Amino acid sequence: MSSVTERLSAFGYAAGWKLAGWLPAGFGGTVFSLGADLAVRRDGGGVRQLRANLARVVPQADPVELDELTRRAMRSYARYWHETFRLPSMDHKEVSAKVAASITGVENLDAALAEGNGAVMALPHSGNWDVAGVWLADYLGGFTTVAERLKPESLYRRFVEYRESLGFEIVPLTGDSSAMRVLLKRLRENKAVCLVGDRDLTTSGIPVKFFGEPARLPGGPARLAATTGAALIPAGCWFTEDGWQIRLHPRIRVTARAEVPAATQALADIFAGDIAAHPADWHMMQKFWPADLEAAERVSLEEAS
Repeated sequence: MSSVTERLSAFGYAAGWKLAGWLPAGFGGTVFSLGADLAVRRDGGGVRQLRANLARVVPQADPVELDELTRRAMRSYARYWHETFRLPSMDHKEVSAKVAASITGVENLDAALAEGNGAVMALPHSGNWDVAGVWLADYLGGFTTVAERLKPESLYRRFVEYRESLGFEIVPLTGDSSAMRVLLKRLRENKAVCLVGDRDLTTSGIPVKFFGEPARLPGGPARLAATTGAALIPAGCWFTEDGWQIRLHPRIRVTARAEVPAATQALADIFAGDIAAHPADWHMMQKFWPADLEAAERVSLEEAS
């Protein structure tokens, strides 16, 4: 059954790439938005989890306001995929220039690289992080990130080829230390590493408070910075009406392994600030807080900690 699901998933993504490339941009955006509205009406598991996550981000929202926020969040998520499917055929220099006209905090990245120890940029699943990557690849001449080995293999290869076409260096997560070795090497070469860092429901996740409730974030960004002396730079991404906004925050100082938990909490606080300001653009449709796990899953996580 899982292999059938994987093949259907791969087919769906392939169809999305073809459809978005074939449809005019404006009409395609409308089609994807209508698809998001249909998903909200069907109220599947992902939509229900998104609503539950947003309820923590905006606790003051009443049911009607929360429903509207969920609808806007699903439309934002659909916009991300529409743009993702269109990016290979877009003018990347034009995309980069549009980002460059509004991005803030670039001086924080410049200062980090001037020190010579590289930069670890961490960001949440918000806005369009691939567009942010297009700008970063253009600005620096490239950067390195990691990719989970999706199934089936054909889908994984498609995503690797897609992001490599945007100028990213992709390091596969293989379950051993090989990816970490590459990232350490790039930082010691005074290059940039970019990691999505807002969810890790595993025993290796760092416990933090996120919107006032216990959660776990990946420890990789802070550990990389502590090991190499690289600057840990939080980044925020969200949509504007006709483009994208990116904010590169001042670095989080982390110089020793003992400082990794505090640095990860600082990262969580900055992520939370940007997400609270732009909640509809946080595309978190999975369980994020351990409190949402089934009882058996929580016990397993607690026992392994």
